[in-house]
Amino acid sequence: MIRPVTPADFAAVMAFWNPMIRETTVTFSSEEKTPETLTEMVTARRAAGHEFFVAERAGVVLGLATYAQFRGGNGYTHAMEHTIILSPAAHGQGVGRALMRAVEDHARAAGAHVMIAGVSAENDAGVAFHAALGYVETGRMPELGRKFGRWLGLVLMQKSL
Repeated sequence: MIRPVTPADFAAVMAFWNPMIRETTVTFSSEEKTPETLTEMVTARRAAGHEFFVAERAGVVLGLATYAQFRGGNGYTHAMEHTIILSPAAHGQGVGRALMRAVEDHARAAGAHVMIAGVSAENDAGVAFHAALGYVETGRMPELGRKFGRWLGLVLMQKSL
């Protein structure tokens, strides 16, 4: 089941998001999520008309997806960028596709024209996942981020909604 996140989900979300932050280059950030930062993120996104979804099966939160405006300024009000994070138990089960459908449908209904994916160049599975959903690579930005003492590249992908 895909549904909007609630504060009761935060512990489960942090349980799979924070290890990804600590241990991988899927995300360039090294700042772990807390109940406070998740509350701020959800509140800000909802105030802007965006949403933060979780996938749940048998009472277990398996993944999250959310989106926000791609860049600041009113010229970008129809361009959104999403985040999708799955627990290891959710890979290959259609959870990511269901979350992306929810994010894209919500954004489309709110007037968004395009959805952007910023995928770590080291995340081949993430690039393939987005391509399978109709995202097209629009650019590569080498040495854009830094984590674990090394430079990381970003693959930009885009889908018309």
